[in-house]
This record gives sequence, C-alpha cells and structure tokens, in this order.
Amino acid sequence: MKSFIALLFNSVLFIAFVNAQNPVQLQISQESQEVKISRNIYGHFSEHLGRCIYDGFWIDSSVQVAAKDRIRLDIVNALKNIRCPLLRWPGGCFADQYHWTDGVGPREKRPKRVNTTWGMVTEDNSFGTQEFLQLCELIGCEPYVAGNVGTGSPREMANWLEYLNFDGNSQLANERRANGHEKPYKVSFWGVGNESWGCGGAMIPSYYSDQYRRYAEFCKNYPGTSLKKIASGSNVDDYNWTEVCMKNIPLHMMWGISLHFYTLAGNWQNKGSATNFGEDEYFKAVKNSLFMNELIEKHSAIMDKYDPEKKVSLCVDEWGIWTDVEPGTNPAFLHQQNSMRDAIIAASTLNIFNNHAERVRLACLAQTVNVLQSLILTKGDKMILTPTYYVFDLYKVHQDAVRLKLNFSSPAYNFGNDKIPAISSTASKDSNGVIHITLVNTDPHHGYPVSTSLSGFKSQNISGKVLTSLHVNDVNTFEKPDLVKTADFKGFKRQGDQLVIELPPLSIVMLQIK
Repeated sequence: MKSFIALLFNSVLFIAFVNAQNPVQLQISQESQEVKISRNIYGHFSEHLGRCIYDGFWIDSSVQVAAKDRIRLDIVNALKNIRCPLLRWPGGCFADQYHWTDGVGPREKRPKRVNTTWGMVTEDNSFGTQEFLQLCELIGCEPYVAGNVGTGSPREMANWLEYLNFDGNSQLANERRANGHEKPYKVSFWGVGNESWGCGGAMIPSYYSDQYRRYAEFCKNYPGTSLKKIASGSNVDDYNWTEVCMKNIPLHMMWGISLHFYTLAGNWQNKGSATNFGEDEYFKAVKNSLFMNELIEKHSAIMDKYDPEKKVSLCVDEWGIWTDVEPGTNPAFLHQQNSMRDAIIAASTLNIFNNHAERVRLACLAQTVNVLQSLILTKGDKMILTPTYYVFDLYKVHQDAVRLKLNFSSPAYNFGNDKIPAISSTASKDSNGVIHITLVNTDPHHGYPVSTSLSGFKSQNISGKVLTSLHVNDVNTFEKPDLVKTADFKGFKRQGDQLVIELPPLSIVMLQIK
C-alpha cells in the first residue's frame, strides 16, 4: 500500500507541475469575522431504514465484535475519532410514523410494528429512546430527535419531552427512572416533524406553519434544558415553503428551519450506479452537488427578509449523494457503495457549509451506516471506512474554529461543452491559533499549483494530509478496505513568504499551519 501511495503521489505531482506556470492565487484574510464554523455542521443522520440501525449500530449477539449491550463499539470508536458532534434520529420519514412509547421499557414487552415507509419490514422496537441516547453518550455527541407530527399529537410530543428532560417528580420522569436513567437526558435539538411537505403529512406550507406553532407551543423548556426547535423546511428549491414558514412562525418559536437536498447523477427513476460510472456521470454528480451553494444563498436571502440578524439557523439535516442500490440488495434498504466521487462531493459540500457558517449552523449527512452516503459499511463482524469517512476525518479541524475569509479565482474543470470550478476551499483558525486550509480539486486530469501568502502568519510548522485515488469510482471493499484513505501530504514548499501547494488531480488536501 505504501508503494501505491508513493507511485500515486509522484504521478500526480508531475501532472501538477505541468500546470505550474499559472498558479492559483489564494488570499487568506486574518481579519476577524467573528463567525465560527459550528461543530454541528459535521453532524450525521441515522434512521430506522435498511441496515443503518439494525445490523448496523445495533447487532445481534451472534455477531462476534465488541459491544456495549448490543451497540457495536467499533462503529462508536470510528465516530469518536472524527469528533461526531450530533446524531439525528429516528428519521427521516420513519419519524412521522414512530410512537416513542413503543421503544421504552423492557424490550420483551415492546410491541412489534410494521415499517411501512422502508420495505414493510417488522420493527421490533428493541432500539428505542434509551438505546439511542446510550449510543449518543458512548459517542460523546448531542442527540437530535425528530418528533412525530404526521401521525402523532401535541400531547404525545409533549410527553416525550417530559420523559426526556424533567428532573422532578412526575409519572413520566419516574418512568424514565424505572427504565434505568435517573437524571434527565437533557435533549436540546428537537425537530418538529420531518419533510412535512411529503412523507411527513403531504402538507402545504400554510397548514404546516400553523401545525408547527401548535406543536411547538407545547414543547417546553424544562429546567436545565433549553430546546432548539427546528421547523420542517424546504424540499430543495421550494422557496415558497421557506417564505411562508418564515412569515408565519414567530422567530422566538424556532431555533432553525431545515433544508433537504440529495445529489443525483441521473434522475429519480434512474439515479445511476454507485460504482459503475464514467466521467460523464462523475461530472454531472459533482456539478449537481454544487447546486447546494445556490440553494443556501436563495433560502438565506428569504430568511434575511424576516430575520436580518440571522437568529434562525438554516439546518441542512439531510444531504448527500443518492444512487441506485447495490445489485442484489433490497431496493427499500437504500444500500449503496461509496467512492472517491462521493468523497469529492462531501468535501465540496462541507466547504460550502463552512463558507455560509453565519446562517448554516447544523447539517446531517445521510446516513451514517450502510445506507446512502454512509461513513461506515458493515458485513457480519467486518467493518470498513468509506472515502467519505476520511473527508470528515480531514475536516474535523474546522469544528468550532473561526472562519477566515478567502479570495481566489478557480480554474475551470471542463467536460464537453460544460464546466464547473475545479477548486473549492475553506480556511479557519482554531482556539490555539492554528490555521487549517482544506482544498478540493474536482478535476480528475489536472493538478493545480496554489500559492498563498504567509505574511502576517506566525508559521513555524506546516504539515498536510491528502485524500486521493487514481479513479473517480475507486471504492473500499471488505477485500481491499484501504484502497482510498488519507496519507501524509508533502506537495508544498515555502518560497519566501509564499506557500506554494501542488494540488493533485482528484484530491482533497488539508494543510495545518502553526
């Protein structure tokens, strides 16, 4: 593997130097913008869908891996390594058919239900509230719970919150204690419904905004826990939904409003293969993912009309690439492989979120294990980390760091008669004064030299990491789990007060300056 990395690195450096006569000038301003990149931009999403919860996080005793109760600890440790800050549950579409009382108390007494959204399979409710919150405690992340508006009631939602967050003497708080958790869970992030325009109730925005006000009124702040209530927001570019919700819902009643957007290489009927694709589908998928920037700008502009101080967060709590399922798997389980293309899409999207951090303060990649653009794939006792996992490992340095302003003009990545920017970037300064720069090169053929001034930087030590591969559809498999993973990056040098970076083709680079 080391020889492969060395060969790959030498080849991409040669290509990069061919383009060295036209360096990209990257200007980084150290002027304080007082905008932090929220750690919760790096959140994740786990739904009762396919093999995400069951046979993912929550395993049968026959699987011979380390576990706490039935929570798989190799997954827990992988998420701790990337500082997973937030986990959204139980859905997704499943949230609006989920009744929380089914998933508390002794497991042998919990009712079996039908998951009518995802495959008509039996939901045995062995993984419920206490198991999810134990998972979050093990990871060290905040829980983000999506409440049931579609088939639930304000009373049901209010009771769940009392069960979770009340520290006094009440029937529901005492029930929590009887179920093994003396102190309140202090769940703060709370979704009032999910995709209420679709699977969450097929509502129109005026009706949903009225329902939100009704439900949110009964979502109480118990002592010690201030709720961050998140409204079910727009499907992609439904700007009218955002307009109506921002107009009808008082700002003090919501912490955030959501936005959902999935990248497709094809269309909803034929989304495209996760592995069997050429440059045409690669280019189309990457281009489609960059639409996220326009979406955020246009939804933010509507929000600014009603909330110029940007008190309400835009929460992109479902995003990622959605492809056709892997051949031979259950179509309702949404199991797909994860390629170098997906890593490029993830890194490009995180750059967009970071650069809109004054409004985007929460995001959740869909989904964590075995579903859609997952970080982790499992097979029995085996586990592999996907290329997307390594992006989150590289980018964890931006969590809660102060965003630094960037100015540069990207060269174009041309395909046929179309083109997109080849390079995107984020820079930030952490609490120790360490500067991190992340760069993405979407172009699979050309490397680019990038030059930035170190004038004014107290830089004594520079180091780097890179994620790259030879082909856009390279994947990690259970037979070859380490084909796409990070390596040390040495493709930079100081020239006076300039830092010159040789950015390889099809790559994601993280530089640390301290």
